[in-house]
Amino acid sequence: MSENVKIEVRDTHPEQAIRKFKRMCDEFGVVKEYRNRKAYQKPSLKKKEKIKAAEKRKSKEAKKARTTQKSLF
Repeated sequence: MSENVKIEVRDTHPEQAIRKFKRMCDEFGVVKEYRNRKAYQKPSLKKKEKIKAAEKRKSKEAKKARTTQKSLF
């Protein structure tokens, strides 16, 4: 079921209204949700990707901590 979005522009420029709409979509996670639902992904694959992303985040933080410690000495 698809719903159309209607935006009324009152006393402002249309470009500002579009920017505001995009910002609102980002805040509510509309684009992220769309990308997630675009193609079905098995739960096991989701779990593996989540673990991989966490490992990548941890390694980045560890690398950043090492370079910070080196610069202090």
